[in-house]
Amino acid sequence: MPALPRRLRTLAAALVLASCLATPPAANASAPAAPAAPAVDCALPGRTGWTDEGHDTDRAQFQPSTGTRPVLTLFVDFPDAPAGEATEPYAAQLAPAADWMRTASYGRSRLAISSLHRWIRMPADSTSYGFTRGLTFETHEKYVRDAIAAADPYADLSRHDMVYIVPTRAAAAIPFSPTYLYDPATPGVSADGTRLKWAVTFGQDMWRWGHKVVAHETGHTFGLPDLYSFTGATHQYAGGWDVMGNIAGPAPQYLGWHSWKLGWTRDAQVACVSGLGQRTVRLTPVERPGGTKIAVLRTGETTAYVAESRRAEGNDRSACSTGVLIYRIDSATPTGEGPVRIMNGNPDTTPPVGCTALDLGAYTPGRTFTDPDTGVRIDVLAGGPAGDVVRLSRS
Repeated sequence: MPALPRRLRTLAAALVLASCLATPPAANASAPAAPAAPAVDCALPGRTGWTDEGHDTDRAQFQPSTGTRPVLTLFVDFPDAPAGEATEPYAAQLAPAADWMRTASYGRSRLAISSLHRWIRMPADSTSYGFTRGLTFETHEKYVRDAIAAADPYADLSRHDMVYIVPTRAAAAIPFSPTYLYDPATPGVSADGTRLKWAVTFGQDMWRWGHKVVAHETGHTFGLPDLYSFTGATHQYAGGWDVMGNIAGPAPQYLGWHSWKLGWTRDAQVACVSGLGQRTVRLTPVERPGGTKIAVLRTGETTAYVAESRRAEGNDRSACSTGVLIYRIDSATPTGEGPVRIMNGNPDTTPPVGCTALDLGAYTPGRTFTDPDTGVRIDVLAGGPAGDVVRLSRS
């Protein structure tokens, strides 16, 4: 679910890779080679003032996305929806998220999740918190404040600036899982001398999405936007290629662009083309650590095309297609309006059960993407177990 803003309130390695890939065709002799550009030349500025695809993430508003993030899980019930079971099954439903996040981040982001294993009684009925009537920032913050105040006698909250709040299954009036991001300009929520800055308040959808809802909602606290559409067809922009889109998608590993934005992919792992010319890049799959992760062709102040290699392994073991994923980034497009748009490399293929058309969108060797409006061309030259070779051109 969206975070609620205040207004709504090495050589050897190269030889191994080359031996696993088919020989690429010759480059277009008419296009000059693009000069090597530093990765920073392809980093886009954020323009929405909220969660977006810009690299200049506001670290006062959003929490660090690297290192160990301590999180306390609280279990709440209500006068009109008392819990009748143990808390352990609830914790077990979300626990795999720690391993999932560690894998997705190449070990650079770790969720240290602890749990207060008792039911905390909220002071008001579950129906009073506005989830079913249109949740506002103010009502959401009240929900968080009430949970923190009720838990305070039983927990030392001084070591946590983020919590997960999990309701009893009896609370049907808490149906979905929004993220709380504090407003630095207001008093907010505090306990034991610590400002509570971030929270995920889970709803009954956690039983449908499972632990990946943790990855999605925690992604918002890092500054990532929603990739699904707030209007029209829900997954029209990104399909199931990133957990920030379809949480239950077949290939939910964070996009390589997101991995770079979050500091999990280093600048040295980004191939940048910021002007005219062409560049050939060997990509290693985003599901594995090491190697060049993304090739970026900048097209404007806030726009770029990105190519990355995807394989059916790791967090993407159920991927519907493999090869080169090509997508357009616009860091001025708000969350929920398509800041990432996948280019479909197989638009005429009928998707099987469990896949959508965009889930089949990976480009294979011999396929080409072009955008005449920007002079962009991306050729997939070769592919194999070790990754893919692409040629980026702009004229």
